[in-house]
Amino acid sequence: MNSPPVFIDLSMDEQVQELRKYFKNLGAEISSEKSNKGVEDDLHKIIGVCDVCFKDGEPNQIDCILNSIVSIMITIPLDRGENIILAYCEKMTKAPNVPLTKVCLQSLWRLFNNLDTASPLRYHVYYHLVQVAKQCDQVLEVFTGVEQLKSQFANCPPSAEQMQKLYRLLHDVTKDTNLELSSKVMIELLGTYTADNACVAREDAMKCIVTALADPNTFLLDPLLALKPVRFLEGDLIHDLLSIFVSEKLPAYIQFYEDHREFVNSQGLNHEQNMKKMRLLTFMQLAESNPEMTFDTLTKELQISEDEVEPFVIEVLKTKLVRARLDQANRRVHISSTMHRTFGAPQWEQLRDLLQSWKENLSVVRDGLTQVSAAQLELARNQKLVH
Repeated sequence: MNSPPVFIDLSMDEQVQELRKYFKNLGAEISSEKSNKGVEDDLHKIIGVCDVCFKDGEPNQIDCILNSIVSIMITIPLDRGENIILAYCEKMTKAPNVPLTKVCLQSLWRLFNNLDTASPLRYHVYYHLVQVAKQCDQVLEVFTGVEQLKSQFANCPPSAEQMQKLYRLLHDVTKDTNLELSSKVMIELLGTYTADNACVAREDAMKCIVTALADPNTFLLDPLLALKPVRFLEGDLIHDLLSIFVSEKLPAYIQFYEDHREFVNSQGLNHEQNMKKMRLLTFMQLAESNPEMTFDTLTKELQISEDEVEPFVIEVLKTKLVRARLDQANRRVHISSTMHRTFGAPQWEQLRDLLQSWKENLSVVRDGLTQVSAAQLELARNQKLVH
């Protein structure tokens, strides 16, 4: 999201005077005279009433007024600016409609970008920025991913507690529109905990698991098991459910659902979506060790009818998790490759063996080319001697 730089062609005293007069004319309880306590007191008074312009003002006019306030705020020294900026951010969350909310979003973004990149106040502005973006459905304009977020605070990283608070907010504002992004945020949140405080992250860990299970685009789930807060859930039903999605097949999930139907529903998980995901994960697991599968095998393992096999395989291929070819005539599926559901020691060993095999094959090719090259040089030398 881009915003113009702050530039007002008036002195600070003139801006303060004009702002006071403007808000007083709108009926705000503020004097039109400057404070004898200095510009910070002026700002406190102006910000305290600035929301009166939301009642009848035009968005473009309000944007100019807010721009003027921001241009003064960024001149306040860091040690005296925190309360002023927090008060302003709070006012920006009170816009009564979407057009004005977008104006407030633009103003906060302008403030964020004009603060020194090493200023710790940028965190507070960004937190409110996300809140306002949610109100006008503009979250992806200010947050596109975890790496982008970290780069925003590269020169002044927030504390672990602040990042946890921000990650929780980002999860909340993305969970209904972008489960994949929301899931990544929760995983990042859990990564901020250490062995010493992981035990207090129970609620965050449960949210992370539920978000990942509900995301139709998240299939590699075993990294969650390594997160310290998730480890503390071992023995709980949510951890048992995660373990099924990590390494078990469809029958294990069906049995779990029959035994704990109320628990699954209470987590906000959709049983039919779970079944769909478990069928795909089961297919991936079968594909790891079976380069060829019959329709009969799939109907049995996936608990679907024969008529559903082809549409199911087509849906799997759309995910690009598996590369395969349908053989309708012989009622078979030929597997070319598949993504592993888990990637542990066995998979690393398999990858090592594959790379070693490639290395050996390349050595054979290199030796062969060396011999051919030597033979051609010898032939050319002999022909030259003959002539």
